[in-house]
Amino acid sequence: MAVRIEVSEEVDRPVGVVFNFFADDHVQNHPRWDPDIELWRTSDEPIGLGTIIHRRNSRSGTVVEGTMEVVEYEPNRAFGTVTREGGMEIPGRATFEEISEGRTRLTISAEMPIDESMQDRMSGLVQQSLRTIKELIEAET
Repeated sequence: MAVRIEVSEEVDRPVGVVFNFFADDHVQNHPRWDPDIELWRTSDEPIGLGTIIHRRNSRSGTVVEGTMEVVEYEPNRAFGTVTREGGMEIPGRATFEEISEGRTRLTISAEMPIDESMQDRMSGLVQQSLRTIKELIEAET
């Protein structure tokens, strides 16, 4: 069974800045908002459609390795991945919407292969990550 999780946050920065931080610099920045995740790539090419990102997840106490494949890359609009780890496949997507000049709505959604009883906990974890993303972008850019 999969549960859809979707959270949004308004970031006080232009869409291009938010997209660059979240999508283009994903490998460097993701571990900063989710320290249980380690990411790396075997290529120096810019991130785009088809990019494979290797990952190591230590959240559960057991280290699980997997990959993230970029399946949607629309600059300043959308960034979608499919994460494959531990026999699971998790589609995720981030959208970037200008809500006023210099202000962006960042929305993160994912189809999590979890029981409904875990939905609130996972939604809270994703929301906390999104708050951290907002704080990092606003403090550094």
